Amino acid sequence: MSPEQEHKGYVPLSMAEYNKLTHLISDILFTDHPPVIIPAEAILGIEAVAAGIAAPGRTIVNIVTGPYGSLFGKWLGRGGASVVEVKVPFDEVVTGNQVASAIKEFSPCALSFVQAEVVTGGSNPAKEIFKIAKEFNLITVTDSVSAVGGEALLVDEWGVDFAVIGAQKALAGPNGVSAVSISPRGWEFLESNKNAPRNSILSLLDLKPSLDGAAPLRVAPNIPTLEARALIQALMRIEEEGLDQVIKRHERAAAAAVAGIQSLGLEPWQKDSRHYSTLTTTVRISGKQDLQIEQPIGIVAPGDGELFGLLLRINHFGTNAARQSVEEAISTLAELLKEDPDQALQAVRQAWGE
Repeated sequence: MSPEQEHKGYVPLSMAEYNKLTHLISDILFTDHPPVIIPAEAILGIEAVAAGIAAPGRTIVNIVTGPYGSLFGKWLGRGGASVVEVKVPFDEVVTGNQVASAIKEFSPCALSFVQAEVVTGGSNPAKEIFKIAKEFNLITVTDSVSAVGGEALLVDEWGVDFAVIGAQKALAGPNGVSAVSISPRGWEFLESNKNAPRNSILSLLDLKPSLDGAAPLRVAPNIPTLEARALIQALMRIEEEGLDQVIKRHERAAAAAVAGIQSLGLEPWQKDSRHYSTLTTTVRISGKQDLQIEQPIGIVAPGDGELFGLLLRINHFGTNAARQSVEEAISTLAELLKEDPDQALQAVRQAWGE
């Protein structure tokens, strides 16, 4: 094999690339601490956190505003934790008062929730929840897989102990690699749990980075190289655009989508406009047979699981947080309803601000 042919072959992830990846993730989360790189889609990181913190004798308040919160609670229960479920209808999000009441009543050691619910189109009041948790000195866990890049998450400032992030939503990256941000307090909470997995794909402790700033001696062998490089590129694009601008682009897409559906005479699934997700706009079907679709059409998708037949999702995240994508989605809905899209498209453009 010639040197030229060898150069075209597989090249392992270098330490420089690995360090670049961890620094870019820390920057986007506003934390001084290196994350754990998860060699899979983010659901693995979510389950790993549940397995790592759950134990008999630990009471954990788990907020359920969508199906992923329900699943996380089951995993906590599987690990022996006493789970206090604070559940609201999936067309609402939790309130600070509901969170504070559960904490006062059950005296938990930790609290968990999903930051942005792409399945339901709602976004929980994350900053308020973390503030309440800090008042009670609770360990905090957030599934921010969808949220990061579409809304703020200030890990160190807000006191976030565990934050799971994915790449394939607002960050417009690959889905084969993800990360878990863990605070020093979070690591202590893991290490104090004798039931936390070791020598397991669910073991976060086996992947613990150095917290004193020292560079690792080698790249973890299980990190998928191509996905890691793709995530580096996605994060560099966000760095170039500016995280604030990326978030504003998602906010504009959400506002434009809501304006478009309302112009078509449709209602958002979420009841409170203060808590619409910036990543997806969910549309209440309300018995309209024309909106009963089986498969996605562009970025318009049917509801997941128990929400199938109740709502449609407009998935305006990542590269689809763009006016053209929202316009195409609104045109799709107009076509399903057999309506002229012109007025709704005008509403989209007006809301977008161009």
